[in-house]
Amino acid sequence: SLVYNTFTVSFTKQPYHGAAGNVALLCLQLLRVKLRQQRASEHSAMMEGGMQLLNRDGHSISHNSKRHYHDSFVSMNRMRQRGLLCDIVLHVANKEIKAHKVVLASCSPYFHAMFTNEMSESRQTHVTLHDIDPQALEQLVQYAYTAEIVVGEGNVQTLLPAASLLQLNGVRDACCKFLLSQLDPSNCLGIRGFADTHSCSDLLKSAHKYVLQHFVEVSKTEEFMLLPLKQVLDLISSDNLNVPSEEEVYRAVLSWVKHDIDGRRQHVPRLMKCVRLPLLTRDFLMSNVDTELLVRHHSECKDLLIEALKYHLMPEQRGVLSNSRTRPRRCEGASPVLFAVGGGSLFAIHGDCEAYDTRTDRWHMVASMSTRRARVGVAAIGNKLYAVGGYDGTSDLATVESYDPVTNGWQPEVSMGTRRSCLGVAVLHGLLYAAGGYDGASCLNSAERYDPLTSTWTSIAAMSTRRRYVRVATLDGSLYAVGGYDSSSHLATVENSLASHINKSALVFISNTWTAIANITHDLVAMDGWLYAVGGNDGSSSLNSIEKYNPRSNKWVAASCMFTRRSSVGVAVLELLNFPPPSSPTLSVSSTSL
Repeated sequence: SLVYNTFTVSFTKQPYHGAAGNVALLCLQLLRVKLRQQRASEHSAMMEGGMQLLNRDGHSISHNSKRHYHDSFVSMNRMRQRGLLCDIVLHVANKEIKAHKVVLASCSPYFHAMFTNEMSESRQTHVTLHDIDPQALEQLVQYAYTAEIVVGEGNVQTLLPAASLLQLNGVRDACCKFLLSQLDPSNCLGIRGFADTHSCSDLLKSAHKYVLQHFVEVSKTEEFMLLPLKQVLDLISSDNLNVPSEEEVYRAVLSWVKHDIDGRRQHVPRLMKCVRLPLLTRDFLMSNVDTELLVRHHSECKDLLIEALKYHLMPEQRGVLSNSRTRPRRCEGASPVLFAVGGGSLFAIHGDCEAYDTRTDRWHMVASMSTRRARVGVAAIGNKLYAVGGYDGTSDLATVESYDPVTNGWQPEVSMGTRRSCLGVAVLHGLLYAAGGYDGASCLNSAERYDPLTSTWTSIAAMSTRRRYVRVATLDGSLYAVGGYDSSSHLATVENSLASHINKSALVFISNTWTAIANITHDLVAMDGWLYAVGGNDGSSSLNSIEKYNPRSNKWVAASCMFTRRSSVGVAVLELLNFPPPSSPTLSVSSTSL
């Protein structure tokens, strides 16, 4: 028989019959329940002093106390505070700190090497430490016994180097985490320098990234004015500098020089080589740069100014003139955001706009245009979005407006020379090209380009074929006009115009791989390796659905729908650091639910 608490069950090889059999079965069931309860209790029930487990031999138990470590270290810390059984006294400045070698050596590789290797300190009871703050050392010794420490503004600058010296990496990481949480334009340069001094590579990288992302605010601080020349050059040379325009970099350089004009005047040429003068507007170059005495005083600066003016005055040569100073900056950490602008649905023409964040698969409403536009051309230049031409429900448009994501607002730009809806737009070498379209009376083969640096439109060579609903793209320094409709037939032709010979006649060719297509009511844009088809019309109504194509798997999949149904919509992509704008409505909805 097996005895378990108050239950006694006899096992027999005889089969169960009648009432006696029922009793035996009941007893077995009760035994199984009790055994399950015992196993569960052994794994989860904890007594104050620990866990007790019955060994298999039935003659011994294993005792595991979860409080033993805690209670022991609490007791050792009390003994340390009372000076009991201490075998080491640490001297730093005028302070003495008593401790136990075994405790210090167990948590600090620094002390472990000191007390266990054949060093003289291993046999001494008094050790003097240098290059460490007394208060920080006392806090770290306390941490060795308690595993607790408070990091704050008052101690982080002494605690981090002390923890680094003693190789207490947990405390060091906590200090870095605290400093990271305190990053601000007013202190990020100091924290970056502090991290560099103490070889905190992750904190250094994060602080440097913060400086680049908040350069405009940082450049106005006292810390920036006190930077050495090399660090200023490193910052303003970065492609990842986050600035709304190159004017901010130019102003930062002048402010830094004028903070100590006698000592820094000679550095102006080196600094100006890092300012991307060709990206400044012509008006700013003439009214600010050309009139600045610090610039006019150096012949090297005059050469840089001439280079910038040539870039403005000869837009057709920009491909040849391109160098590091003509390359737009792109902030590290910026993400692509798809904008859907205007469009129409049923009897409505839209002026509202929305933006799609691929990271969250959500749409956000942004500021509306000043004019309702369908059949509009949309393109991105730098960090601005341009809405070109279109149809407002009454007439075809020549007007243009631009969207600034920093201010979340639209501003009017210089109008085109020709009214155009159903046009094709593209950007090449910082110039916006508008080709073909419809002016309200006929299809167009004319084309023009816009220079945002000079705010001027210039007519260029016309296409050989009139095209509305044409799509224009750039590839390897060339413009391509694809397909469209010439008022009588759908086109399968493609026109190519080399940008370096933009005023010469265009080449027309037909490929057997192209087929005729119908009027395009949706728009296409590439982003993050996907091709997005936005809005459109299915033959009966306008769509708010989005599909994206993966060329690697050769499959289309649905993405979140827009707020508004839009056909003849314009789309483009901007690289943005901070998105969405504050308080913007959001929408995340499956396209299959509409």
